[in-house]
Amino acid sequence: MKKLVKTITAAALIAVSTFAMAAEGPGSKSNPVSVNLSTADFALEHYVAVITEGESAGIEQLFAEDFNLKVQTGTLKSYSRYEVVKSLKKQKNIHLNCAVSTDVVEQSTDYMVARVTLKFENFTKTDLVTLVREGKDWRVSKSINSYK
Repeated sequence: MKKLVKTITAAALIAVSTFAMAAEGPGSKSNPVSVNLSTADFALEHYVAVITEGESAGIEQLFAEDFNLKVQTGTLKSYSRYEVVKSLKKQKNIHLNCAVSTDVVEQSTDYMVARVTLKFENFTKTDLVTLVREGKDWRVSKSINSYK
């Protein structure tokens, strides 16, 4: 029971730290950098780099305008594109200490659903990611996270 409480606490702390919103200071705006999102594989690879390695280039470009993140940690939390992008920008160069695996669940010419698993020492985060093609680029349109 104590292990379950520790796991849920750790998951909640990660969720809170990942999506905490703090005001940006003056001069914190940077010029957006373009990244290659011409294939679903490139977009998925970049998404993994953003969430696990603190990659900050192309964050605005990566997420679709209607992006939504849902996090299941006992209660369902929902975050908008604005909240997620703002939070990820603050995590620039922060590397997560976890093993990462990705599996494509389904793919067509215009969308991909992938499972990204982050295995930490005491818990596992599973992220079901939906990517869609918008014009010539692929974007992340939805993410659903769960913790075990």
